[in-house]
Amino acid sequence: MAGNGDTNSDTSGAVFGDERPKIGVLALQGDFAEHLNILRGLGVRAVEVRTLEDLAGLNGLIVPGGESTTIGKMMLSSGLSDGIRSFFYKGGPVWGTCAGMVLAASATTGPRQPLLALMPALVERNGFGRQVHSFEAELDVEGFDGAFTGVFIRAPFFESVGPGIEVLSRIEEKVVAARGDNILVTAFHPELTDDVRFHEYFLREVCDL
Repeated sequence: MAGNGDTNSDTSGAVFGDERPKIGVLALQGDFAEHLNILRGLGVRAVEVRTLEDLAGLNGLIVPGGESTTIGKMMLSSGLSDGIRSFFYKGGPVWGTCAGMVLAASATTGPRQPLLALMPALVERNGFGRQVHSFEAELDVEGFDGAFTGVFIRAPFFESVGPGIEVLSRIEEKVVAARGDNILVTAFHPELTDDVRFHEYFLREVCDL
């Protein structure tokens, strides 16, 4: 999927004025363009992250949906795995959606694959079935007024989370949204809806903007 790149001509500074925060979206594979468009609509400077140099000066990073094994291998070959870990452990805010949630986990129930291990959690890949089992669900989300429509596509879930992790939403006993001090994960795709509350939540509560 083609991305739009870093457009300095973007004038959508209504929320943050001239000193706009800089939010990166990992753009190796997957639906990064949708995140970029929403972020720009919210008035932040949204940039594609493809190299270690692209991590410089970010106020936050989104690891989007896609194919987690493919993204993981591309991160390893580019050096971005270590770069993202360094960014995170120095306090950089990270949000993983769908495949990004898988990559954020510390362990998986399935075959071995590259993981960033940013959150103490056990993840079940494709936990709700294959792509033909994709669905939408009205979710109760901690801190949100009104339900949020979650779009689940080959979605994972967390079987368990470690100490210090706040569960934000579940389907039955399956954790589909959670956060830590500087990390947010969602099993679904907020970027595929017109509801920008999760992007606003990431900017406000996780990035402290």
